[in-house]
Amino acid sequence: MKTKHGRWFWALLVVLVFLSISLLALALENQPSKDKIAVVNGSVITQEDFDREMSRVQRQFLNMGKHLNDSQMPKIKKEVLENLIGFELLYQESQKKAIKIDEATINEQVMTLKKRFPSEAEFKSALTKVNLSEVAIKNQIARGLAIEQLIGTYVTKKDTVSDQEIKAFYESHPGLFKQPEQVRASHILIKVDPQANEVKRAEAQKKIKEIQQKLQKGEDFATLAKALSEGPSKAEGGDLGYFSRGRMVKSFEEAAFALRPNEVSDIVETKFGYHLIKVIEKRPETTTAFEDAKDKLGQYLKQQKAQKEVSIYVHELKEKAKVERFLTEGL
Repeated sequence: MKTKHGRWFWALLVVLVFLSISLLALALENQPSKDKIAVVNGSVITQEDFDREMSRVQRQFLNMGKHLNDSQMPKIKKEVLENLIGFELLYQESQKKAIKIDEATINEQVMTLKKRFPSEAEFKSALTKVNLSEVAIKNQIARGLAIEQLIGTYVTKKDTVSDQEIKAFYESHPGLFKQPEQVRASHILIKVDPQANEVKRAEAQKKIKEIQQKLQKGEDFATLAKALSEGPSKAEGGDLGYFSRGRMVKSFEEAAFALRPNEVSDIVETKFGYHLIKVIEKRPETTTAFEDAKDKLGQYLKQQKAQKEVSIYVHELKEKAKVERFLTEGL
């Protein structure tokens, strides 16, 4: 569903919407609460709610290649709890203002969610794995959309970003709009273990030199790469796509950036083995023009304003609310 607030606004709220889907389902299904982690104006956030969200956060960090260590956990736990409390307060406020979401809108969102799965069976299987029902999903989508409407109507309705603000940000952050020099290259690799003895190295050198001779006689680089390369890109004819400096090992990078388009390097040695490199195309460093960046930059700045306004609004709700926190473990 596209709301009247636009994509940037949905991006701001999507975390809250799907946070609720995974965290508060048990309470909505009237299952017995376990230990209380917090009570917000009489509404309980359970230990299980909290544990679910902690698991989600940890998976998110792992997907980014990061691992939370013990020293980081107390801060993360506090943030998770405060996010849960903030979500509950926003929903309570939406109900005070009599915001209701019609069934058709909720069903539309459910269908959008289902389309992310190959089949209805896989959708239901995914729900089962996280101990959720479709009824719980609908309830939480309704909660999330009520919050979206609350924020769009009462919090960020008047947020605007002027052309002057966009221009000022663009001019004060020039590094964000630079595209570094890039090269698109292919390679043929004959692998050599770093610990290989001289015999193995000699065998690999013989192979790469024979391929070099074939190239010098006019044979096609991509065809030879597919047939003889021992690198993972062999299926693509050795094509590595575009890369900028700092992405490849130093000797490979230096050779690639020194070549002209359609030129093939001499044999290059790296920790992976011996390479022949062919540059397909080069792109010089460029700077994205203001007019090309303006729209996306405006959306970004508007989102930043909205996030700040929501943060202030939630803080004000907390100041007026009766909130009991029982989180002590690991702090």
